[in-house]
Parts: sequence; structure tokens; C-alpha cells
Amino acid sequence: MNIEIFSKGCPACEPVIEAVRAAACPSCTITVRDMNDPAVAADAQRHGIQRAPAVVVDGELASCCKSGGPVDIEVLKSLGLGAG
Repeated sequence: MNIEIFSKGCPACEPVIEAVRAAACPSCTITVRDMNDPAVAADAQRHGIQRAPAVVVDGELASCCKSGGPVDIEVLKSLGLGAG
């Protein structure tokens, strides 16, 4: 499972990064991507990301990250986070 966390290095991002890492399985690949980098910001736009933090699981933007609400670990688990 490939998990990308799009972050701007803000205080709201760090708890999400920690929660995702804690819930992930040992075989999960977690990449924290800095949206302050123009190339990463462009990639975030291609995913439809409009705010940070946002989580993409195996190429799919989590539904909790589409609505503008907070990142929901349970939604991420429904996408397979931690199952592996």
C-alpha cells in the first residue's frame, strides 16, 4: 500500500502524519510530500487536493480529504490503511 501525505508543514499536519504512521501496517510505504515545493503542489492539484493535510492511498484521494473536513483515520482504514 502506498500512502502519500500532502503537508505544508503546518501545526495541523504533524498530528495527521503521526496518526497515519501509527495506523499503517509494516508493509505500507508512507511518503510525506511538502506542498511548498511547486512540483508537489502541482501533483496535489492533479489529485484534487485543495487543503493540507491531505492523504492519498494507492493513488486515490481519501473522501475525508475531498470534503474539506478533517483527515479521518477510520476513512483511511476503510481504504486499507493498516491492513497488511
